[in-house]
Amino acid sequence: MRSSHLLPLAPLAATAFHCTPSAFQSILPANATVAFAYPLAEGATFQVPSGDIAYPISPTELPELCVVHIQVASSSSSHFGFGLFLPQTWNERFLATGNGGFAGGINWLDMAAGAKYGFAAISTDTGHNSTSGDITWALNEPEKQTDWGYRAMHGSVVLAKQVVETYYNCKPKYNYYSGCSTGGRQGIRDIQLYPEDFDGVLAGAPAWWTSHLQTWTVKVGLYNLPVDAPHHIPVELFPVVGAEVLKQCDAQDGLVDTIISDPEGCDFYPEALLCGPGVTNQTASGCLTVAQIGTLYQIYNDYVETNQTFVFPHLQLGSEAQWPFLLSAAAPSSYGVQYVQDMVLNDPTWNFWDYNYTIVQLADKIQPGNATAYDYDLSPFHAHGGKLLQYHGLSDALIATGSSIVFYKEVLKTLIPKGIELDSWYRFFLVPGMQHCLGTPTDMNAPWYFAGANQAGSLGVKLGSVYSVPGFRDAGHDALLALMAWVENGTAPEQIVATKWENDTLTDKVLRQRPLCPFPKQARYVGKGDPDVAANWVCRELWEGGMTAQ
Repeated sequence: MRSSHLLPLAPLAATAFHCTPSAFQSILPANATVAFAYPLAEGATFQVPSGDIAYPISPTELPELCVVHIQVASSSSSHFGFGLFLPQTWNERFLATGNGGFAGGINWLDMAAGAKYGFAAISTDTGHNSTSGDITWALNEPEKQTDWGYRAMHGSVVLAKQVVETYYNCKPKYNYYSGCSTGGRQGIRDIQLYPEDFDGVLAGAPAWWTSHLQTWTVKVGLYNLPVDAPHHIPVELFPVVGAEVLKQCDAQDGLVDTIISDPEGCDFYPEALLCGPGVTNQTASGCLTVAQIGTLYQIYNDYVETNQTFVFPHLQLGSEAQWPFLLSAAAPSSYGVQYVQDMVLNDPTWNFWDYNYTIVQLADKIQPGNATAYDYDLSPFHAHGGKLLQYHGLSDALIATGSSIVFYKEVLKTLIPKGIELDSWYRFFLVPGMQHCLGTPTDMNAPWYFAGANQAGSLGVKLGSVYSVPGFRDAGHDALLALMAWVENGTAPEQIVATKWENDTLTDKVLRQRPLCPFPKQARYVGKGDPDVAANWVCRELWEGGMTAQ
């Protein structure tokens, strides 16, 4: 067992290996080429190449490092690339970072946060160049789909580790992963297929159930269409719904604090929103019609097909602020429609009005790119000694929070009969009030920041300058440091404190902090003291009774 120090007292400095394209090219296999390699001085900004459209923000205030971009041929018709940040002062650890949606691009921003800890950090472009919601690159391109599904991640990790070992003349002592959304899926899928790639995985809001998630995205969009139908809820009424949900559900979790801590425990009565007679301006009146209330019932209930076939979980109460992503346009989101067109059917003329359950069945059969992370037997990763720390925001409307609960329970049901309990190596945290990967509705102001994937890049006056948790750089507040403590010292995370600053661009004054608890525990207020102070909360099992109101 390593010492209690999470980072070495004397970090390893880079060797005399030159940070030049020719130096790196000399150590690469025949199917790999160096796009660029050059050193950056301490405090420099890495200028993201203009063609990298998925992750255009240039990270700032970097440590002294070597930046490298490598391209790899993955088949006769496909290739992938990856970026490397190799800090001059290295903590002897390797960190791979994930992507989002169907994006093709190197996530330099998350790599930069990793490099500031001292990691040799990498990110893959997943084998193409596109924004998150553009899937047209996948049409009739099975090799590119495979790269996106799993191959680019694993291939980048394997080759990057070899580069790191040569550059520092030392193998990484520990190998980590951090990603959210598709990034969460990438990490979980990788350890299912290649359980020895990582010692610790931080997986946020994983888009693991690809064949059901993307098709559900079409289904939930159709709930609110067409836009001229009586049942359509216009986007200007979403805040009306959200306000009523908060009004009813905030108090039901046992403490009035503007945060819905237990949406599943809220007995929501949507009929409270019904319009009375003679209403001509629903927005001004803050009400919904009978038909619109029917749409709410569809949104807040699971997608179930014939013979009670469960397809996908419902959106949570408290997710309304992100509904415009799925429910505001005249068509369902491209994340669903283009997935069907360009990955499942290879038919860009497919009309979303023709959607039915056979599309889900076909997606399940084809499994484009072998992307769905549905191998619940994680025993090889457990046998490797790996640790999995998963989290999901309870106000997420891009990926229904319940999908993470489904995954956790499926793993539980698979491994408990084999005599493998989960708590010692796999823990899952729900985050009350957090939206997709980061952020919180303005009327909740819930603590959401704990250095999860994508979070550092969204924080601070100068985007790309932050890493870890400003003012709280320890394993009690930083999920990545908590994962490291678990892997290296055997200290399992009993809770992780999330932070909300008064102004998330300044991070100078904390508004509130609250512990996040490993599922199925929930944070409960002790009944005295400031509820915005984490010390006044405890983690308890769901069945141990409700919170004590102040």
